[in-house]
Amino acid sequence: MHGVTEYLAEGSRVGIRHYTHEDGAEFIARARESKALHQPWLFPPANATAYASYAGRLIEDPTKAGFLVCERDGGGIAGFININNIVEGAFQCGALGYGAFAHAAGRGLMGEGLDLVVRYAFGGLGLHRLEINVQPDNAASIALARRCGFRLEGFSPEFLFIDGAWRDHERWAVTADMIRT
Repeated sequence: MHGVTEYLAEGSRVGIRHYTHEDGAEFIARARESKALHQPWLFPPANATAYASYAGRLIEDPTKAGFLVCERDGGGIAGFININNIVEGAFQCGALGYGAFAHAAGRGLMGEGLDLVVRYAFGGLGLHRLEINVQPDNAASIALARRCGFRLEGFSPEFLFIDGAWRDHERWAVTADMIRT
C-alpha cells in the first residue's frame, strides 16, 4: 500500500497511476490471489522476474501506457488497465487490456478506473480511438466494456494467441466523440 499518492486522474473511489517497479510485490500477490478469476482469459505476471519484464515494457515502451487502478482509501491496487499498440499519426488508437484483482471484483472499481483511463487517453494522450478485444465467453469483461460506453464493432476469428491456442474475440471500441472528456 502506498501513503500519499499522486494520481493521473481520480474518481470518487479510485485513482489511476502508472506502474512502478516497486509495485511488484503487491501486484504479484494480487495476481496469485486472482488466478481463478483471471484464467482462462488472462495471465498477469505472478513472479518477480515476470513482473519486472512486464512493468519494464509498460514503463519504457512509447507504444504502451500502463495504469494501476488503486483504491483511494489506502491506495491498494484493485486492478490494472493497459493501452497497448498505441499508433499515432492518422490513426491515434490503442488497444486496451485489463483485469480486476479478486478482492476488488464486482465492486464497480474497474468501471470507475476504466472511465478514468479512457478520459485520460482521449485528453492527456491525445488518442481518438480505443479498442477492446475480448473472448466471447468472457461475460464480465464484455459487461465492463458495455458499461463504459464501448460499442460492439465485430468479430475476429482466431485473433489472439492465449493459453496455447488462437482464440476468437469480439471487437469493442469507443472514440473520443462518444465520450465527454
